Amino acid sequence: MATWHRLGDTAELRARVPCAVKLDRWSVALFFHDGQFRAIGNTCNHKGGPLAEGRLHGEFVMCPWHAWEYSVITGKGPEGYDEEQVPVFAVEERPDGVYVQTPPVMPRKLVKHKPSHLLEQHLKPVGAPARVLLISTTAMDDVNPRFSTSDALLEHALDQAKRRGADTQYVKLRDLKFRHCEGNYSKAAHACTWPCAITERDPEDQLATVYEGLVHWADVVLLGTPIRWGNASSLYYKMIERLNCVQNQVTIRNQVLIKNKVAAFIITGGQDNIQAVAGAMFTFWAELGFVFPPFPFIAHSRGWDAEDMQNNVRQVKMSDTLKEAAYELLDRALDFWSIIDRHKAEMDKPMERAGRKASTLPEPEESEEMTV
Repeated sequence: MATWHRLGDTAELRARVPCAVKLDRWSVALFFHDGQFRAIGNTCNHKGGPLAEGRLHGEFVMCPWHAWEYSVITGKGPEGYDEEQVPVFAVEERPDGVYVQTPPVMPRKLVKHKPSHLLEQHLKPVGAPARVLLISTTAMDDVNPRFSTSDALLEHALDQAKRRGADTQYVKLRDLKFRHCEGNYSKAAHACTWPCAITERDPEDQLATVYEGLVHWADVVLLGTPIRWGNASSLYYKMIERLNCVQNQVTIRNQVLIKNKVAAFIITGGQDNIQAVAGAMFTFWAELGFVFPPFPFIAHSRGWDAEDMQNNVRQVKMSDTLKEAAYELLDRALDFWSIIDRHKAEMDKPMERAGRKASTLPEPEESEEMTV
C-alpha cells in the first residue's frame, strides 16, 4: 500500500539537499533539480555507493565511489547505459512541506552490474612446475633505450628459473598502460574492491596482467627496481597504489587472496639507501600475504655520490658475482616455495587466523540520514 511521508519544511530541505532519508526499508537520495525536489534510491547498483553524496551534472548524479551516473528524474543511467536503473520515488510539495511516497516505482528489472571483463583464474594442474613471475619496474625510454642494471639481474634470474624447469612470465611495467589509483579507499574502505574497480570499468587498463599474475598465477614473484633519489622507482609506486585492492580485502572481508606465495627483490642503483627501500618493500608485500626466503633480496650500489652511471653499468655488466647472486636468489625463492608447497595445509592455518584478526572494519553504513 502506498504511503506518503512528510520529510520537513520546504525551506529546511532546500538547505539540506542533497541528503539521504530513511523511509521504511528504503534509503532515499533527495535532490533539488530544475526547481523541483527529486528522489531516487540511494544505493548505486555497482558497489552500493551512496548516491546522495554524489555530485549533480545536469540531471545526473555521479556516484562518489566509482562515478556511475543516474538521472534524478528517471533513475536511469545516461544514454547507452540506461539499462542501469535505480528506484524512483514520487515527490510532492504541499503547503506544509515536502512528501515522498513509498514504495517507489521500481525498474522492470533491477539490473545488478556484471563486470565487462573478469580476471582469469589460471588454475594450476596437480604436478605442474612452479610458476615464477618477474616484474620490472624501471621506467625505460624505448625511444632512447639504455641499459638497466635491475633488469639485467632480473634476466639472469629468469634464465635460472628456466633452467630449473619453472614456468615463467616476465612483465615490464613500462610496457603496460594503466591508470593511476583513484583513491577509492580514501572515499570509503568498501569502495576499494576486488577486482579493482578501475580494472572492472576500463577494459583498456592493462594492470589486469599484474593482478592475474600475482593472485591467480604465480608461486614465486621476483621484483626488480632501480633506486631513484633513495626510493624505489615511480612505476613501482604507481603499481603498488593499485594493489591496495588486494590488501584491503583482508581488512574488510577477511578474504586473503594471496597464500603460500614467495616474493624476493632485486634493488640496484647509483645511489644508496638500499636497506630502507628493501624494508618498505618487505612491509608492503608481507601485507599482501607473501612470505620471504632466507636472504630475500640482492642489491648493488656504489654509494650516494656515485653519479658516474656509466661505471655503475660497467660493473654490473662485468660482474660474475652479481650474476651468481641473481641465480642464487631465484634458487632460494624456489626452494623455499617447494617447502611451503609440501606443507601448505599447515601454512594456511596461521594465515586464516591473521586474516580474522585483521578483519576489524564494520560493514558499510548508510550515509548520514534523516529518519522519518
